[in-house]
Amino acid sequence: MSFNLFSSNSHEPLASRLRPQKITDFIGQEHLLGPGCALSQMLQAGRIHSMVLWGPPGVGKTTLAHLLGEAVSANVKTLSAVNSGVKEIREITLELENLKKDLFNTQQQKQNILLIDEIHRFSKSQQDALLPLVESGLITLIGATTENPSFELNKALLSRTRVHVLKALDAPDLLKILNRALEDKDQGYGNFLIKFDLEDKLKLIKLARQDARVLLNLLELVIELSGFSPLCPSASPSGLSLPQGERREQAEISIEIDPILKHLGENILSFDKQGDIFYDAISALHKSIRGSDPDASLYWLAKLLVGGVDGLYIARRLIRIASEDVGNADPRALQICINTWDVLERLGAGEGELALGQAVLFLACAPKSNAGYLAFNQAMALVKQSGSAEIEIPMHLRNSPTQLMTDLGYGKNYRYPHDEPHAYAAGEHYFPAGVSYEFYTPSDRGLEKQIQERLKFLKNLKK
Repeated sequence: MSFNLFSSNSHEPLASRLRPQKITDFIGQEHLLGPGCALSQMLQAGRIHSMVLWGPPGVGKTTLAHLLGEAVSANVKTLSAVNSGVKEIREITLELENLKKDLFNTQQQKQNILLIDEIHRFSKSQQDALLPLVESGLITLIGATTENPSFELNKALLSRTRVHVLKALDAPDLLKILNRALEDKDQGYGNFLIKFDLEDKLKLIKLARQDARVLLNLLELVIELSGFSPLCPSASPSGLSLPQGERREQAEISIEIDPILKHLGENILSFDKQGDIFYDAISALHKSIRGSDPDASLYWLAKLLVGGVDGLYIARRLIRIASEDVGNADPRALQICINTWDVLERLGAGEGELALGQAVLFLACAPKSNAGYLAFNQAMALVKQSGSAEIEIPMHLRNSPTQLMTDLGYGKNYRYPHDEPHAYAAGEHYFPAGVSYEFYTPSDRGLEKQIQERLKFLKNLKK
């Protein structure tokens, strides 16, 4: 049985009723569906390949997956990774295997597509259960996800699929969707001639944050709060009157959205704290600080805070930035960020957030150096590369807390730097025998310029 993309039930949410029934009705993703593009070429060939549709919420990933299956007349089976697992996968596998054996069933000649919504929620073992099905050709897998597949999917499964990236919908696409909802006479409001000014439409689009589902839910809510109900033709919109004797279906109804939006309250940008949008915003903050742009840094901080991100999480990220991007060019950065964390714990989110702003501005304006970050990574990589190889610690560097260890030569000939000129034991060797590396090269910015000059002075003493 083919998938029915929407029901005629008028109580069904508008976003669900307006799902397109044909691939030609799908709005957006021209980079995939346009002439000569990846998915349009695949449809011309008449067969779907296993794929992952990756994109933000509300761009139509699940709808597109169903439409692709419908376009090639495939058998489409659907699972949601939220409430399905290996048991459901096995049940579908058994059903498809039995279908394949039934030579008199015309369905067995069709391609079998298994659509898994939110596939990133499947565990490793659940994803592993899909591998033999894809490899054998029993199913063509289409996974829909808002999460980065390179992080969330097994490499083995990912290597057997193609990832198609769906883009956030732009204003023209959202305007088309909004107009379709107002004009569609079967599943939208086309019979009621509801009118919005273009300016009001653009306000709704802005509030929808590039999410078609949010846009349609918002439209439905605005119309409902206006007092007009298509489900109850005898009711009049609040503050509106129909011409006497005129049928509602023929009346043009204008709705002003400003009072309704004011009633709804301030729109809050909310982040999915496990989603890519959240991590992208954190990345934007980090890169703005690294780029020494205090204004952009404050902008992204405000985005995160208004979106409900925990201030303590941001404080932890700022501590990382202080070490990674400012480092010893201004060691005060690290202490300021630790103090910010302390302030947040003492004052709480509201009053403590100002300290976050202060820390962000300090970091953005501070001299930058990643010399310490690079030196640390090089040292870690070198030691990890050596593996379990035993490196003998020089005797003069060993600790000798007991007489036995002293008798064995532990700590022998160790030179105490504080007893020597400049508190420096010139010529002393602190690496294992025959080993020497230079990891740390201070920059010529901030305090590191002084560190650079001191290390140069000590190097000359060593010579």
